[in-house]
Amino acid sequence: MNLASLSRLTEVTPISTNVNDALFNVTTGILTFLWYVLIAIAMWMVFKKAGWPGILALIPIVNIVILVKIAGYSGWMSLLYLIPIVNIVFSIIVAIKVGAAFGKGGAWSFFLLWLISFIGFFILGFGDATYSKPVRA
Repeated sequence: MNLASLSRLTEVTPISTNVNDALFNVTTGILTFLWYVLIAIAMWMVFKKAGWPGILALIPIVNIVILVKIAGYSGWMSLLYLIPIVNIVFSIIVAIKVGAAFGKGGAWSFFLLWLISFIGFFILGFGDATYSKPVRA
């Protein structure tokens, strides 16, 4: 055994680094969970206004399918979220169509339902906006 391999065997990671990593992971996990719960609550109210069961907002992939249906598209169109770059464009279109279904303009929908959807869904869900089913072209 040479000196270089012996020094690697005796190298110890400080406990404080491991504890900091664990605390960071736990904190991040808790904050992510809280963020998801708040978004789900906001979407729950939007779904109820649109005539869908609010509980569907809790199921990760189903909530996207229902959101696409609220926008006036077929649920199968939600598969477009799986295609890179197309998913960004389609999510903007869905946000604008959902906003239009609730009587909001395009700029409002782009900024508050796409860029900062957290706030936009709360405004739609708990505000006085009413849903009118979009007409299919």
